[in-house]
Formats: sequence, C-alpha cells, structure tokens
Amino acid sequence: MSTRGRGPAGLHCVVAYATRERQYLWALELAPGATIADALAAARRAAQRDAVAIDPQLWEAAPVGVFGEPCERTARCADGDRIELYRPLRADPRARRRERVQRARRAATRNR
Repeated sequence: MSTRGRGPAGLHCVVAYATRERQYLWALELAPGATIADALAAARRAAQRDAVAIDPQLWEAAPVGVFGEPCERTARCADGDRIELYRPLRADPRARRRERVQRARRAATRNR
C-alpha cells in the first residue's frame, strides 16, 4: 500500500503492561518523532476506552523500557518498539533469595 501524497507514515508501537494475572497490550500508531511519553499517553487513552483500571501513578511515574532496556520517557520511539510500563516489585528479589537461603540453612542446622 502506498503512502504517496499522505506524508510520512506513522510509527507502529506496542505498549505493554502486566499484572500477576494478566498482560495488557495496546497497539498504537504514532506520529513520526513521537516520544515514549506520547506513546504512554495514547496507551492510557486506549486503556480508559477499554475500561482497564491501572493506577494513575504508574502512568505518570513508573519506570519504562523498550524491549526490556530501561529508558527515559523523553526518548523517541522507533517503528516496531515494544514499550513496557514496569510495575513496582513487592519485594527486592535479592533480599527474598537471601531470606530463603537463611531459612534453608537454619532448617538444615536443626535437622542435624
């Protein structure tokens, strides 16, 4: 399909957000030169239209990344980007692992 006479084609990106229960994906077409913040604003509108309830603080302040690489909201989108909105972790994975190891060591000591 030709884009002749219509100006530059838009960028096609996907914004992803996952909860423990479900993953949400919003396919977007953005204007050339759009930023991550522009993509998040468009995804937020799509989420509201789809009646998906996501904490407003996440849209405004949560860390974001593209294909798993952290980036700033001011970064420009590239065609085909998967923009990810990261939710906060309930606990630090390293701290949880340390606690599990300590419990296992205590249990092993008691069983001797």
